[in-house]
Amino acid sequence: MNTILPLAMLLATTIRPIWAQDQFSGEWSPLHHEDYNERIPGPDLGDFAGLPINDSARLFAESWNASRLTLQEHQCRVHVSPYIYHGPLHLRIWEEKDPYTQELIAIKNYISTYEQTRTIWMDGRPHPPDYAAHTFMGFSTGKWEGNILTVDTTHIKQGWARRNGLPESDQATMTEHFLRHGNIMTHVTILSDPVYLTQPLIRTDDFLLDEKELGGWLWPCEYVEEILNRPRGDVPNYLPGQNPFLYEYADNHHLPHAAVMGGASTMYPEYRNVLGTAKIESAPALEAVRASSAENSELHIMPVQGNVYMLVGAGGNITVQVGSMGVLLVDSGFAQLSGKVIAAIRTLSDKPIHYIINTHVHPDHVGGNENLVKTSGGSAREVELVNTPGETAAHSVQIIAHQNVFDRMSVPPAGQKAYPESAWPTDTYLGVEKEVYFNGEAIQMFHPPAAHTDGDTIAFFRRSDVISAGDIFVTDGYPIIDLKNGGSLQGEINGLNQILDLAIPAHHEEGGTYIIPGHGRLCDEFDVLEYRDMVTIVRDRIQAMIKRGLTLDQIKAARPTLDYDPRYDKPGGFWTASMFVEAAYKSLTQTK
Repeated sequence: MNTILPLAMLLATTIRPIWAQDQFSGEWSPLHHEDYNERIPGPDLGDFAGLPINDSARLFAESWNASRLTLQEHQCRVHVSPYIYHGPLHLRIWEEKDPYTQELIAIKNYISTYEQTRTIWMDGRPHPPDYAAHTFMGFSTGKWEGNILTVDTTHIKQGWARRNGLPESDQATMTEHFLRHGNIMTHVTILSDPVYLTQPLIRTDDFLLDEKELGGWLWPCEYVEEILNRPRGDVPNYLPGQNPFLYEYADNHHLPHAAVMGGASTMYPEYRNVLGTAKIESAPALEAVRASSAENSELHIMPVQGNVYMLVGAGGNITVQVGSMGVLLVDSGFAQLSGKVIAAIRTLSDKPIHYIINTHVHPDHVGGNENLVKTSGGSAREVELVNTPGETAAHSVQIIAHQNVFDRMSVPPAGQKAYPESAWPTDTYLGVEKEVYFNGEAIQMFHPPAAHTDGDTIAFFRRSDVISAGDIFVTDGYPIIDLKNGGSLQGEINGLNQILDLAIPAHHEEGGTYIIPGHGRLCDEFDVLEYRDMVTIVRDRIQAMIKRGLTLDQIKAARPTLDYDPRYDKPGGFWTASMFVEAAYKSLTQTK
């Protein structure tokens, strides 16, 4: 008796926390009494009150034109996980357990809005690396803190902080707390965004447990052509200072303009004391947040889909296709990292490299050509012809690029050293397209004239549904318009639009075709879309200022990239916002 009692007490103290963890499984409906106008009718244009935004977020929202949602790629965009619970939805929650141990693996959420299934991993797994793809729901891990389920989420796509144009960047992270009180569940969201917020943004939502199954669980979306004959690449936006609706909400409700323009001070009750004299809050300048960059001495391989992989860390990203016929690469990285590149490829295949496609001439993309071809018997330029070109190709490496890449590698500008002949392309094309068939897959190569350079190639793996974009698309900075090597701003935009034409999303503007950028993380169509919009909007602003007769210095002083600088500027780095603006200006004003 005396032995059993202490044992029972020990078991009770050990098991009680597990019993105390509230179960959230069931079907829930949102209670909209809180923030009703924002959550159901929708927030007014120009109402940014109560949000700790900075000047960049404010300019982004001021420039936002609701007509942008008529663009096909924007029509099915999903509200990201920090915002989607705030709107009209039905929510189903259930647990996923190991069938043998019955240990909890994950807590699943099905959100009827845009048919989103969200997974909260409960098994202790780590978050993905920085170069992994982002999704609208992000990657979430959870833990119990007493009766509270606490969730941390990373890898979230760009979305809304408020759906009247106020942005949330793809660098944002979120912490959530789920609490249950009988049939009421409270959901607390803490959003941190180093790009657009000066303080964490905290929201709460309440849900009511439903006793019977709800209807309206499906929200399918297929985009349509809403506006006929829209100019190709058009991105509706308002130039700074020209949004006619910016102060409509404030004027209709007789509010000071400063009161609705947001900023951390508008979050607190004390702000009422200064309403009469308030000025639009200029948030402290944020240090630019460099997008996740894997340019270091450690190489990583990430499966993309099909038989295509992304190799990160060798300079520019390298695309690797493997199969029974051998290895095909898009780009070769820096020369000094070739040993590590070869070792990484050997973890995927022991077969020789047969093709290297060069996307452009820069050394972080072609520098490894010479070293890599040596591992497979040399380039086709060096191997002695055996019977037929096909027989020769079986024992050599073909380096494919646009003719302009060959010209610049073989005859460099004055004062620069030529690449070794073994690194030169062995198979070039002059037009806008070339194709090869390798490892059971068609690979199409497209040349957008005068984009990042004048020799760019976009490689499209048709069966795997993967696009290798080169430096036409990057995620870690503004696009580099290499004027000396024939690049142009409009060609850059045309190249991004060509990638959008090739890419097809799988469901609600996510997944489907994956895009490997020249630098940065794995992406899909939506990521390219937001980048294309950014470059186009900046072009429109610079063009408007050129028409007004502003000089380059005046345009730089006007900061036409302000709303994107915290995300893409690299002060003191290789390519800054100022350099991008200058290249864009020169490109737009150069003699045709």
